[in-house]
Amino acid sequence: MVKAIILCCEDCRDRYCIGCQRCLTAARERKGEFEKFDKVDIVGFVSCGGCPGYVIPKIKLFNKWIEGMEEYDTVFIGKCIVVANEMGNCPYGDVNKIKKLIESTFGKKVVIGTHPW
Repeated sequence: MVKAIILCCEDCRDRYCIGCQRCLTAARERKGEFEKFDKVDIVGFVSCGGCPGYVIPKIKLFNKWIEGMEEYDTVFIGKCIVVANEMGNCPYGDVNKIKKLIESTFGKKVVIGTHPW
């Protein structure tokens, strides 16, 4: 089983993906990137912090907030961030850069993408 958080785009969250329902449904039904795992337990959502992008400080804050509570081993980079990178609106410019930053800073497994819709 994978215990995971989903990193979402602060500018898209609750504007286009109301309540992140598609990510939650995909995780529950093992669709999209979640199908690679036998079970996925989503322990939280973390936004990127908004533009120009504060991914590392936001995840550090989340880690502090859950200290002594729920642990996670995987970070899924939400479809909203993938789309923002593809459209050229995301200041990171390359979703692989976000992946490498998270892996090198936190030592967590990172999966690019979430739902297939």
